[in-house]
Amino acid sequence: MSKLISIHSYRGGTGKSNTTANLAATLAKYGKRVAVVDTDIQSPGIHVLFGFQEDQITIALNDYLWGRRSISEVAYEVTDALGSLADNGGKIFLIPSSSRAEDIARVLREGYDIEYLSQGLQALINELNLDYLLVDTHPGLNEETLLSISVSDVLFLILRPDAQDYQGTAVTVDVARKLKVPALFMIVNKVPQFFDLGELKSKVEATYEADVVGVLPHSDEMMVLASNGLFVVKYPNDPVSKTFDEIVIHCLI
Repeated sequence: MSKLISIHSYRGGTGKSNTTANLAATLAKYGKRVAVVDTDIQSPGIHVLFGFQEDQITIALNDYLWGRRSISEVAYEVTDALGSLADNGGKIFLIPSSSRAEDIARVLREGYDIEYLSQGLQALINELNLDYLLVDTHPGLNEETLLSISVSDVLFLILRPDAQDYQGTAVTVDVARKLKVPALFMIVNKVPQFFDLGELKSKVEATYEADVVGVLPHSDEMMVLASNGLFVVKYPNDPVSKTFDEIVIHCLI
């Protein structure tokens, strides 16, 4: 049965898009058909991780939202970005948002029909015969984000070990529970190397009464890669990549 997965954070800068892209790549490694939708329409960027430049995005999610195209027409197959991770027959598709200034300005000015987006997500699952659809959300809490959370089968909340993240994430957890999301998991990202990862995991679980399924340490390799590709492809044996593997096996497969 297909699963719709939202990846969200209360604040920007948590590594949400990197987490989304690498989770998708890890799922595809296991032979799954996966799509990633960039619903961070106000500040899109996940396409860069799959090797897309702005001028390569000729049509985007915006075109679906404005009634110009069907949802499947704005899906790009990006399986080539997986390299050897695609050897088991997995496929990955990307539905990017436009990074053109005029398109972002129109979204900010006019908004869009969030119910229509929800219909498109379900249509995409059916038309592409997906095992998993991952939604990269806009940080914070707004109407669009609440819809994405409410229709999700699984919600991953990303946070850093930071006081502002802790407070904002508490609000998001409360909202997710009121929306009765079937499965809520937490991932702590960008953890300084001198932290005790096990102790931090226990602290976050006790704070939110939710499972922490991954604690990702700060990675110099991730910083050097600078979004120029998928980390799990470039560094398959790195502890960070192994953590993504554990998350997928524990929570999704």
